[in-house]
Amino acid sequence: MLLAKIDWAPSETLFKIGSFGVHYYSLMFVIAFGLGYYLMKKIFEKEKIPLEYLESLFVYMVISILLGARLGDVFFYSWDYYQDHFIEILLPIRETSDGYSFTGFRGLASHGAVIGALIGLYFYKRKLKQKSLLWLLDRITVPVALGAAFVRLGNFFNSEIVGKYTGTNFGVVFLNNRETLPRHPAQLYEAICYLILFFLLRAAFKTTKKDKPGYLIGFFFTGMFTIRFLIEFIKESQGGFEEIMPFFSTGQWLSIPLVLLGLFLVLRKNKATTA
Repeated sequence: MLLAKIDWAPSETLFKIGSFGVHYYSLMFVIAFGLGYYLMKKIFEKEKIPLEYLESLFVYMVISILLGARLGDVFFYSWDYYQDHFIEILLPIRETSDGYSFTGFRGLASHGAVIGALIGLYFYKRKLKQKSLLWLLDRITVPVALGAAFVRLGNFFNSEIVGKYTGTNFGVVFLNNRETLPRHPAQLYEAICYLILFFLLRAAFKTTKKDKPGYLIGFFFTGMFTIRFLIEFIKESQGGFEEIMPFFSTGQWLSIPLVLLGLFLVLRKNKATTA
């Protein structure tokens, strides 16, 4: 049958050389940033922006996204733990009964990544003075949407951010989590939706929409966080502040203001600008 359960038990490591290993999740981030650099290079070349600005943009984005994603997980989802383990917030270690062990950075939150990226781009804009912040935000949406799809594939390899049980024979059995019943592969649903969003943004960028400042970043916010809001309904709770703010998950509450901001940017009337 096409709609049948799939047993999923991949190794989290692509390969190991001694004690050094390349993890699929880390590889997905490398691919995401690599493709992002390639796509932004094409945009900069087409719009005749010196590539020296691209190199510093890449550094700003890598640092701000990873730092924002990490702090987002700490403060939005895991503060109950990290308030007693400050040293683990920015170090890839975990306290055990025998001391500390190296774990890599396992906790990253997409809403935190967005906030971090916005802050990073705000400071980067001081270097690219000939263009507006909205000009920059509109163009960064294309690679970010594609990168988000690869990050969710990394979550799938890690058997994390899983969906709820399907209650049928359809779904994925995450054997690494010692499970026997199929769940919705919410990570794949999200990855596919983000890939579709990428193609829509790319098509919009090639039209006159790129000349309407704020439209593409608004479309990005509306599309990405509507997707996130809807898929949260079939996703297992990731914790956070759901006990004090019921009805929706933490991810949904965090998505609502970004959807509203996106709609505002898409629907507002733009004055003519030269960017």
